[in-house]
Amino acid sequence: MCGMPSAESTQSSVHEPDPVRPTKEDEVAAAGSELIGGPLGRRALLGTSRWTPVRVIALVAIGMFALGLVQKAPCFNGAWFFGASSQYTHACYSDIPHLYQGRGFADGLVPYFDRLPGDMQYLEYPVLTGVFMEVAAWLTPGSGTIQYQEQWYWMVNAGMLMVCASVIAVCVTRTHARRPWDGLLVALAPAFALTATINWDLLAVALTAAAMLMWSRGRPLAFGVLLGLATAAKLYPFLILGPLMVLCWRAGRWRAFGTALGGAIVAWVVVNGPVMLFAFEGWSKFYTFSQERGVDFGSFWLIMAQNSDDPLSTDTVNTLATLLMLVSCAAVAALALTAPRRPRLAQLAFLIVAAFILTNKVYSPQYVLWLVPLAALARPKWRDFLIWQACEVAYFLGIWLYLAYTTSGEAHKGLPTDGYHWSIGLHLLGTLYLCAMIVRDILMPDRDPVRRSGDDDPSGGVLDGAEDVFVLGPAARPSLHTTARFGEAQVQWGKRDATGGSL
Repeated sequence: MCGMPSAESTQSSVHEPDPVRPTKEDEVAAAGSELIGGPLGRRALLGTSRWTPVRVIALVAIGMFALGLVQKAPCFNGAWFFGASSQYTHACYSDIPHLYQGRGFADGLVPYFDRLPGDMQYLEYPVLTGVFMEVAAWLTPGSGTIQYQEQWYWMVNAGMLMVCASVIAVCVTRTHARRPWDGLLVALAPAFALTATINWDLLAVALTAAAMLMWSRGRPLAFGVLLGLATAAKLYPFLILGPLMVLCWRAGRWRAFGTALGGAIVAWVVVNGPVMLFAFEGWSKFYTFSQERGVDFGSFWLIMAQNSDDPLSTDTVNTLATLLMLVSCAAVAALALTAPRRPRLAQLAFLIVAAFILTNKVYSPQYVLWLVPLAALARPKWRDFLIWQACEVAYFLGIWLYLAYTTSGEAHKGLPTDGYHWSIGLHLLGTLYLCAMIVRDILMPDRDPVRRSGDDDPSGGVLDGAEDVFVLGPAARPSLHTTARFGEAQVQWGKRDATGGSL
């Protein structure tokens, strides 16, 4: 029999569903909207203004990015150049000005090809990030004092990274067509603004966000190319291919996955191939450095090392971290194949990247940028998002105060080791909390804010509304109907008939 339109049949509906209003379904969003006049009324005229969600969110993202630049002002005006600890006490540290001279850009050295003076023989960043850094160096004046050049280099990079931030906000806003205002989670994320110009991570994050948008539009080749480019800028984006493979396995969409994988490999090889071929030692520095690097800031491995009389060796930590990551991958795969309803791509993408962050031997404060767009797509709930962001801001302050403590000599101005360990713990607990909420949404789809609105997987592309062909566990024997109630709302899903209706 025909019933209420299902989440799976939403895409085949004749009438386009209304956009979801966050102030109507999210208590925190409704309370926050009081600052600008309160929730949208039912008599409001929609679609009659030039201020579309995309434009509003892009402007908000630029505004927050600008506030992040202002927060770096004490360092720009001197703390980067004078005094060992002042850049930490002001919490405005950035790698960008320091590496202008430290990695040979001030001297016109070619990344990966020219050997650097000092301990770091070659640039320790992936190739596309190296290209980004080199382009910024070309746009930096070569005259004046080194301080003047480093200030210019930071400003040029900040301008380029602002473009990346805008791309991220727009892509997240457009990925879930019925939920454009979820992009505000990215635009207003405090940790996003604070960490945006510490390093060059926003390049990879922007390419990953664009890739997710392409997949949601059913364009696997474009997704693969963009994800391959993102992996050429930072290693973490390739992890998303794992959850995608498992979801395509469950839905029988192997052709789409093969196209995406092929596009990613080709794009990565096109960027890396020439450097790998003609400057292999310089190209491989990123990978050897990552392997040889010891336990460092932000990880639970550091807490263990600093509280042990006989800390683990780097090789042992590498092995254990790899094993933990493999176990996490297996757990995510099992969750994807046994969940009562196929998980959304953004949910699994967040879980796998979060697992990499949690098990890694280092956590730099800007790594939170990797998760912010995925969190907005995976769990668009303001309360949970802000709890996680509060933990990340606490860690952002904790690491700089700890470095201030360790670099201020006998004065010991800042946060001692025990206090820093507590800030690491907050970061770990905040990330685990958001992971737990997402896992709960997967196991209990009626709790998922996105599916509660009647969608299946709006970022899933060919997976959205697709039937399962391979499922394990109890999910392989579903009842004809699974229904969840939310007050007066009802969400129903099941198999689709030939007309697209619910059976």
